[in-house]
Amino acid sequence: MTYLQAVVIALIQGVTELFPISSLGHSVLVPAWFGGSWESLVTQSSEANSESSFYLAYIVALHCATALALLWFFRADWVRIIRGFLRSLPASVRLSMRARRPRLSVQDKDERLAWMIIFATIPVGLTGILLEHAFRTLFAKPLAAAIFLFINGLILLGAEVLRRSTARRKQAGVPAVATSSVQPHAPAYAADPGYPGAPSHAAGPPHAPAFPHEPADRGAPASHRGPSGGRAAADIAAAERSDERISGLSYKDATVIGAAQILALLAGISRSGVTMAGGLWRGLDNEDAARFAFLLATPVILAAGLLKVPSLAGPAGAHIHGQVAIGFIVCGIAAYASVRFLVRWFQTRTLTPFAIYCLAFGLLSILRFG
Repeated sequence: MTYLQAVVIALIQGVTELFPISSLGHSVLVPAWFGGSWESLVTQSSEANSESSFYLAYIVALHCATALALLWFFRADWVRIIRGFLRSLPASVRLSMRARRPRLSVQDKDERLAWMIIFATIPVGLTGILLEHAFRTLFAKPLAAAIFLFINGLILLGAEVLRRSTARRKQAGVPAVATSSVQPHAPAYAADPGYPGAPSHAAGPPHAPAFPHEPADRGAPASHRGPSGGRAAADIAAAERSDERISGLSYKDATVIGAAQILALLAGISRSGVTMAGGLWRGLDNEDAARFAFLLATPVILAAGLLKVPSLAGPAGAHIHGQVAIGFIVCGIAAYASVRFLVRWFQTRTLTPFAIYCLAFGLLSILRFG
């Protein structure tokens, strides 16, 4: 792998991992379009005996860079969420011991969001461990990636149609259909009878805070909040308001949305794209669906990278240490810039441009490799 190839692949990975256009699909299609030594990168990584593939080892390093960029940008949010988990865990253990069955003690949005992320990560984590190699060897080929990228575009278009339909119903004052379980001012405990942590208190009056220990003006910008992760205090406050809306999802809905990431094991299907589509399906708007997608992606991307980091110390990474160092930096910067851009984008804009891109590039690639 040359340094030019390393930089180009790092830029592609840093951007496409977070944009809803499939990083895995682009890591297959772009080298295949270039041909020659570029195409051999994909060929050797999709072989059944490819555990020593330097291209896969390189992609692993880039995954770690992307995850660190996400952690840094959302560091204030992750501090809140992890603190919420550490508060909830011992209380949940005590409650479960008293009840003699699994129960969750959840007192605020941060505690609830922490458990939602855990439940949502389990399906894709188990599937990735068991089937990632099989998915890669069967489907990480140019034609398959092109077909799935085209399908990804259709998924994004479908999600956008659903969002607009829901928005029209709300504007018309018609109650949303059963596909939406989000309530803006109350957690969806009533929709969670099959999960631990079902109702332990009433939702409260219509304009009360979602959780009894949350002040009513919790989401308002506060003067003591400083910038974090390149974000202004008002942006961090907006993130807290978004988390309160997201925490209105049921645990079951969060798990279904997280399970959608399994599709991203197919080269051409975007992790953030299908997760956003799942969020829109369950009643979130574009801004909240994108935020939830980024939060869910962080542990998955980081775990995928860390589990295979040892391969960099073996034969696969023996001759690419310099390329890994350069690519790690380039990918981290690109991912950080991408998440900053997308957080702003989805405050006012939609998935449609990304859907059109996937359909166009997917169709061209089908014609090229079909």
